[in-house]
Amino acid sequence: MTGLDSPGGSQPASAPRDVLGDPVPTGGPAAGGPATGGPAFDGHHPPAPELVADCVHCGFCLPTCPTYVLWGEEMDSPRGRIHLMKQGIDGEPLSDSMVEHFDRCLGCMSCVTACPSGVRYDRLIESTRQQVERRHRRSPRDRALRAAIFALFPYPRRLRLLRGPLRAYQGTGLRSLVTRSGLLPRLAPTLAALDSLAPRLRRPPRPPSRVPARGARRARVGMLTGCVQRAFFPDVNAATARILAAEGCEVVILPDRQGCCGALSVHNGREVEAQRFARRLIDAFADEELDYFVVNAAGCGSTLKEYGDLLRDDPRYAERAAAFAGRVRDLSEVLVELGPAARRHPLPVTVAYHDACHLAHAQGVRAQPRDLLRGIPGLELREIADPEICCGSAGIYNVLNPGPAAELGDRKARTVLATGADLLVTANPGCLMQVAASVARAGGDIALAHTAQVLDASLRGAPAESLLQGRAPS
Repeated sequence: MTGLDSPGGSQPASAPRDVLGDPVPTGGPAAGGPATGGPAFDGHHPPAPELVADCVHCGFCLPTCPTYVLWGEEMDSPRGRIHLMKQGIDGEPLSDSMVEHFDRCLGCMSCVTACPSGVRYDRLIESTRQQVERRHRRSPRDRALRAAIFALFPYPRRLRLLRGPLRAYQGTGLRSLVTRSGLLPRLAPTLAALDSLAPRLRRPPRPPSRVPARGARRARVGMLTGCVQRAFFPDVNAATARILAAEGCEVVILPDRQGCCGALSVHNGREVEAQRFARRLIDAFADEELDYFVVNAAGCGSTLKEYGDLLRDDPRYAERAAAFAGRVRDLSEVLVELGPAARRHPLPVTVAYHDACHLAHAQGVRAQPRDLLRGIPGLELREIADPEICCGSAGIYNVLNPGPAAELGDRKARTVLATGADLLVTANPGCLMQVAASVARAGGDIALAHTAQVLDASLRGAPAESLLQGRAPS
């Protein structure tokens, strides 16, 4: 891999590598996992015993955990998984059963919000997944699927190569034929999940390198273009840049320097790979003096805000990573912090707002998007029942676990459609794709948009109909 498709850095060919091909951290085991009967965790950042001990097994997490809601299985709840972590710390081996329960976790962090004891399950599951990826030998099928995912999704250029074939597939009627046949979910559930998630595509505009502020400059901000967002939702990035400029921000994008932020890798335990992506992004904006670094994808934002922790062991990057993370803001946070400057035109539309898990639970950003939507004249905001339950997207969870993800998506679709709103709004590309697929399965009819697209339409004085065209594909 070269150029932008390379996460940067090099390793000697003889360096120990994990089962997915990445070098293991210094002191970690070679590929293939520990010896049979060995302890579950090695000494490289195992789940912290003091964080495990914080859990008093009170059960407040249970009704907010998607997998516990689905199955009612104790080991598929946060406190059950923490019990398994405790067993691993005490020397139990990393069994297939133990890994299965860890893998079933969506990482939605709803339990973190619900926990009265302040248990940092987010840190615990992240540490555990790094151990699993280094020390557990997955099945050949699982290894092949994960290798394919991580050879494609974190690389914007490779994703863009899929646009042409995907547009042809959607435009020739072949997709409708495949859907009507009903064979794909039975024969290849992973492919069926990918097919249902694929959004309708239009020719993407090329992102500019910089966008000047309109009027007096109030801030100078960097902007993440993302991977899936850049390849499949370029309109969201364009809307984000226009909003920031209209609100007095000079926007630094540098699309030719940007790559993946490392979020997918972090959330799936691929620590070394995530670190390489993080270093590259930090280097891309190293010479820019920024007030904020703005993100419009919830999963990416939660990872960027944790760069200081991700690179804490790197003497060259630890301080720089912490400083970079301190400037990261979700788009809604920046706009609320700055306050409105540009005029909001009326948008007579009813909106149901869906909390993306990594925005609401991982970042604690709930009020700001709602404040922005309520600030648009004529817009009516409606709440969705059970907002703490994940829609089932969860990064690549809906690809690795299409069955449970579809169940959660169908549940979310029912609560969304029950609002009677014209438009579903959220702040994460994965959620947009997941809910669109679920609404289509339910035979519902609702338009979908990113928060940035709604605010952009108001600032430009666009008609509400321009938003209502983005309906879930049937």
